[in-house]
Amino acid sequence: MEFGIQLATSSEAWKVVQRAEELGFTHAWFYDTTMICADPFVAMAAAAMKTSKIRLATGVLIPSNRIAPTTACAFASLNQLAPGRIDFGIGTGFSGRRALGMAPVKLADMEEYIRIVRDLLNEQITEWEFEGKRRKVSFLNPEFGLINTRDPVPVHISAMGPKIRKLTARLGAHWVTAATDTASTVQALNEMNEAYRAAGKNPDDFIKTAFSGGCVLEAGESCDSPRVRAQAGPFAAVIPHNLVESGVGDLNMPAASDTASMMEGYRAAYDKYEPADAKYLTVHRGHAMFLRPEDEALVSGDFIRDVTFTGEVDELRDRLRALRDAGFDRWAVQIPEKYPEAIDDWARVIEGV
Repeated sequence: MEFGIQLATSSEAWKVVQRAEELGFTHAWFYDTTMICADPFVAMAAAAMKTSKIRLATGVLIPSNRIAPTTACAFASLNQLAPGRIDFGIGTGFSGRRALGMAPVKLADMEEYIRIVRDLLNEQITEWEFEGKRRKVSFLNPEFGLINTRDPVPVHISAMGPKIRKLTARLGAHWVTAATDTASTVQALNEMNEAYRAAGKNPDDFIKTAFSGGCVLEAGESCDSPRVRAQAGPFAAVIPHNLVESGVGDLNMPAASDTASMMEGYRAAYDKYEPADAKYLTVHRGHAMFLRPEDEALVSGDFIRDVTFTGEVDELRDRLRALRDAGFDRWAVQIPEKYPEAIDDWARVIEGV
């Protein structure tokens, strides 16, 4: 299994990516949440100039953030800077859409978006609908050397539900999922493999990647320590943020923590968010980057342990071996913006896997 990192995109993310390459990480994923962090293509371009081996991926791109021809050009431009090291990660949009007050992109629209970008990167003339009209589009002079359409840009779809897994399999794309506890993550992998088989494809032909947040504990350190809460807490808080906004019932997970009590507190806080017609502006503030006051009060150390990769070195190695043995090809951990030194802790973990 290969190991990578995820980043809440910033203009200086290249520094962490450069360090990741030095430590043996093989891939880096850049968030595409435009109202929350920086632009992924800008940050990936800087990282491409400062590295030579590590793969660079949108993690994950949201189709509505830019038109498909522009995305194809951006990937081809990055591919010229880092030939053969670019990955096209895509999803329907969680915080990146909701932070604008919108629902996730429809699967049919995402499928069409992927088709157009793929066609263009394959130097095909394709059809693209925009402003109510379908037009034929194509790169007009790729041979001139300003972009690179020679090296492939693989597609990886973030797929955590049955319908989008079926789409991932039908399109012959690689797969990305969020990893919380080991059992549910392995179950998701098994369901994705079944989707590949149902589509007439061999699951072994596709890369399966798990995304996690977490913290490497020092000997005897509690999951409630300020350091752990700062590093792993924001990833854990994404779960109640999703549940309170979507109106879904309490999360069903093998957790020792009092999830029902936590969600009751979140619902009480949510009811008070202002402006009342744009509560999403508060829900997604600091998404996966820092804990807001209500997060600090409601997200316990037990919950952090339950839904993130937080533990001492040997425990984390065992959990990663379990994912590897189940069939995951890649695992990527979020490196907090304010704690870049966490990457060195994770390097110690992956050395023994």
